[in-house]
Formats: sequence, structure tokens, C-alpha cells
Amino acid sequence: MTPKPEHGRGLDLTGKVALVTGGGTGVGLIIAKSFVEHGARVYITGRREEVLKKVAADVNGSKSSPDEGGEIVPLQMDVTSKESIRNAVQFVNRMDGKLDVLVNNAGIANGTTTSTFFPFISDKSDPEHTNLGNSLFERSTFESWEEVLRTNTVAPFFVTMGFLELLEKGAKSVGHPDQSGNGRETSSVINISSAGASFKLSMNSFAYPTSSKAGINHLSQSMAIEFAVNKIPVRVNCIEPGIFPSELMGTRDELEKITKETLPGGFRPAPAQRPGKDEELGMAAVFLASSAGGFTNGIVMRVDGGLALVNP
Repeated sequence: MTPKPEHGRGLDLTGKVALVTGGGTGVGLIIAKSFVEHGARVYITGRREEVLKKVAADVNGSKSSPDEGGEIVPLQMDVTSKESIRNAVQFVNRMDGKLDVLVNNAGIANGTTTSTFFPFISDKSDPEHTNLGNSLFERSTFESWEEVLRTNTVAPFFVTMGFLELLEKGAKSVGHPDQSGNGRETSSVINISSAGASFKLSMNSFAYPTSSKAGINHLSQSMAIEFAVNKIPVRVNCIEPGIFPSELMGTRDELEKITKETLPGGFRPAPAQRPGKDEELGMAAVFLASSAGGFTNGIVMRVDGGLALVNP
């Protein structure tokens, strides 16, 4: 392999073991590929094993040589099941004995049986908007709210705590010294939120952006503080992506049109007026995962083309 230039060594992930939940598609896959390009061995998890295996075959098969970059390892895991998380922890422990980077990306925008998105919130021409409180009360369900919060806000807590011992081992494997804290190395947790977490507007869903994703922002900072004061060598940061191609948002071609218009329930389109590029999100995650981000802890990094700036 060509030696990395001096200025790029801080972003090198060679020898690192990472795990990305929901890594088979969308934002998770963008991040997983970026980690592989920078040398990491990356477990991608999800419920659909066939999707994970296909992605692993495609990414690993696209390398010009076995020594180029890292690799993808498919691992079936349900982030809402403690037993499934426990099995995944045991598997990673057997295979690698440590974890350097955890990306909590898996999430949903809606309930599977009933919706938490209601266009009538912002559509004043809709008859249901006339009596907004009654419409939301009758159309919303506790079950749909619980499903969204369980996956987006609660699951990252359980996944992080389940893998915390392996993350501590990852930090110690690269030189975590002693209780003095001098020169200590750290592992990295990166929670994936949404630009919508910064909105005060509901964007037609009180459950998804303004509750579940705002919750993961606060949880990230709480975990960062607790780990720091308890001398646990694990940094916790959060990324708020804007509009990127995914199963949830749509294809790049579809998003090229959508991003030039105001989102339903919003005020203005993002100043960038385009979807994000893979490298714009991927390199933000690489920075937080790498030694270059070793002095960065407890932040929420917005990568959204200015969407939240114009939709307060």
C-alpha cells in the first residue's frame, strides 16, 4: 500500500475494529464504507442478514487487493433485543477481543403499524387541521411512539452499555496507561441523530425528530459526561445528518429535487439546496473515530447543509 501522507495519518483507522448498527443501507453504509477506506475492520449489523451479506461481498470484492483498506463483516443483530445485543457482543469478543469504534445508527422514522407523521399538522387546508389537538389525539398511538423511541433513543443506550467493556479494551489496546489519565487513549462512540433534532418545528411528526432524535443528542452528552467523570476511556459524540440518500429519504436523484423545495412543515430549503455527499458525512465520522478526533468529546456535529439554520 502507498504510505499515507503525514497530514492524513491522524485519520488512519488501520487496526481499528468498528461496529455500525444499521450498517447495511443509507447513512450507516456510507459511514461503514468510509471506515473501510481508512483501514478499519467493520462489523455492520441489522436484522436482514441477506442485505448485510450482499453489502459485505460487494464492498470486500471491490478492493483491488486483499491488503487494500479494511473489510466489512456482516453480523445480524436486533438493537431492540438485549439477547441479540448480548450475542453480538460475545461474537465480537471471540473474533477480535475488543471494539474501538461503535456507531449507533439504526433508527426508524415511523411506527410499523401506525404512523407518527401527520401532514395535516402543517397543511391548514386539511380538515383534520381544524381541530388539531383532537386529530392528533385520535390518530396517534402509544404503541407507535414507543416503537420510535425504543429504536432511536433507548436502543443506543443498551447497545453502548453492552459493548462498553469491549470499548474499554479497545482503548487499553492502544496504550491507555493508568489511573493518572496522562496520555490516555480512548475508544469512540458516535451516535447518529438528525438535523431535525435541532428543529423546534415538528416537521409533521412530534415523535421522530423533536423527541426521539433530540433525545439521543441529550443522551450522548450525558454518556460522555458520565464516562469522563468515571474515568472510562470512551468518548461519546453525536452527528446530526441532514438529507442524504437512504431507504428513508430516497435516491440521490429524488433528493436533488426535494432539497430545492421547503420540506413539509418547514420554513425554507437548506441553503446548500442539494443532498449531502457521501464523503461529507463519512469523513465527519472518520474524524470522530480516529486519533485526529481524540480531543473531541461530548459534541453534537451538524452535517446538514444549513437545513437547521433556516428551520428553527
